[in-house]
Amino acid sequence: MCEALIHLLHLSEAPRIVNVSSYAGKLTNVRYEWAKSVLSDAENLTEERVEEVLNQYLKNYKEGVLEIKLGWPDSMSGYTISKAAMNAYTRILAKQYPNIIINCVCPGYVKTDMTYNNGQFTADEGAEGPVWLALLPNGSPSGLFYLQKEETSFD
Repeated sequence: MCEALIHLLHLSEAPRIVNVSSYAGKLTNVRYEWAKSVLSDAENLTEERVEEVLNQYLKNYKEGVLEIKLGWPDSMSGYTISKAAMNAYTRILAKQYPNIIINCVCPGYVKTDMTYNNGQFTADEGAEGPVWLALLPNGSPSGLFYLQKEETSFD
């Protein structure tokens, strides 16, 4: 979607991309060492490398060997790897398009259907971080990961 619409962002005086991520996508949650090493190598990170990780995950999933090869329980591994991949893609896009502020954010544990309404934040409170990032002034940092409104590491 980003690539399909990026030409429209170039028309803006304040272009922004805010990817809604999760703390689950932090690299400490990626227990498959090969995948973690690929996604953490910011210097050599490319779309092709991220796709390679996702294809390997899908292959292992179809083979039914996630726990054996990756060490992940089946229940949340897809969510974890998808968010880690999106975080990596955020860094790739930020490098490719330095004139666009591109970041990712974890809104926190929000009361939604996904959390069975057990979250600690309301939907309005969860939206504060993404909206704040969308409204950052020109010249603000890009290619970063935020937990609500606080910068955090990808690790």
